[in-house]
Amino acid sequence: MAKPFRFNLERVLDIRGQLEERAKMELGKASAACTAKQREVDRIINEKNAREASMSQKAVVTPEELWLWQAYRKRLVADIQTGQVKLAELEEVRERCRRTLVTRSKDKKLLEKLKSNKAERHAQQEKLAEQNENDDMASIRYQPPVY
Repeated sequence: MAKPFRFNLERVLDIRGQLEERAKMELGKASAACTAKQREVDRIINEKNAREASMSQKAVVTPEELWLWQAYRKRLVADIQTGQVKLAELEEVRERCRRTLVTRSKDKKLLEKLKSNKAERHAQQEKLAEQNENDDMASIRYQPPVY
């Protein structure tokens, strides 16, 4: 009777699959954080540009308004710079997560390939054993009678 195929490293393969899924989730979180930070930086840049356009449209600007505008503009520029620094850090984290995912995917694929090779080899061995058994049965059944 044929033995069913049993992969000895099945538990390791399951763990590698879990690690790959976890890496996918981490990459998703990092990508979402990058996208959110990019939107925030873009929003601040658009805000600054809109305020600059509205200030340039004003015919008369009082010294108080000018002082407030300069302070506000300085703060917006500082926010843009800190946002871009944070965005660069988040992109670095995202790239690290991507590399981790690639590594874990390769590890899992390697084990899956090993499993499929072993399953194929097992099937061939079982087929060969069955064929040998059939050959033995046929040779015993059809032996010429001994007188």
